[in-house]
Parts: sequence; C-alpha cells; structure tokens
Amino acid sequence: MNSSPTPPDDPPLFALMNEVGIIEQLARNRFDAVQADGLLLSHFILLNHLVRVGDGTTPARIASALQLARGAVTNTMQRLEDRGLIRLAPDAEDGRVKRVFLTRAGRARREKAVRDATAALAPLLADLPAGAIEALIPGLREIRRRLDRARD
Repeated sequence: MNSSPTPPDDPPLFALMNEVGIIEQLARNRFDAVQADGLLLSHFILLNHLVRVGDGTTPARIASALQLARGAVTNTMQRLEDRGLIRLAPDAEDGRVKRVFLTRAGRARREKAVRDATAALAPLLADLPAGAIEALIPGLREIRRRLDRARD
C-alpha cells in the first residue's frame, strides 16, 4: 500500500479530502472485519443515523440525508427490520407513508458496533498525542456541516 503523502502541488483542500477518503476506506475495512454477525457498514450507517435524528423519520428523508437511492435504503431497511433492529409503521396521518423506528435491539446493536470498531481502531492510534483526535473533531464537523448545507 502506498503511504506517501499527497503530491506537494495539490491544493491543501484536496489533500484534506484525499486523506479523509483514505481514512474512510481503511476504517470501513476494519469495521467490517470486526462485525461477528455480519452487520454491514451500510446497515450501521442507517442505525447510526436513526440514533442521531430520532424515531419517526421516513425512508425518503433517510435516503436524502444519506444521499442514497430510495431502493438501496428500502433494501437496507428490510434487512434491518428482518433482524429486529428497526420497526416500520404506517404514518398516523397518511397510511401510504412509512415511519422508521429504532428498536431496543437496534440501539443495542449500534452501541456494540461502536464499541467493537473503537476497540479495533484504538490500539492503532494509542500513541497519538493526548487530545489529538478530540482536537480534530470541531474542524471536521464544521466542514461536514458546510458540505451538508451545500448539497441541496
């Protein structure tokens, strides 16, 4: 694997996004490797989204938020519902609309995935200076917020 830095003539913004993309790919592989029951990252992402936004959102809103095709979200939701990790229910006002609810088992499975992924990554990063990871989070969150606002 090539661990050389981005070419020096690349703009810093590109270098940042390149590093984030590589980190995502490496973290995804490690995440998948530690999920004993075959929970896929795409399933975790949906569970994690439900923890963040709360119960009662719609599949269409999830697809929009995750920037996925509705069919892909429907497929993922079906698999999660089959495992008892989410519950789909008709909307009280419009029965044609489905609402998505995280089950107790779904919340517990999301928490287990967080623990497992953290345990798999922590030893690799244990020798970073104290507070290094925490120091990165505010700036990365702001970049994410700006990109999120610009997508619509």
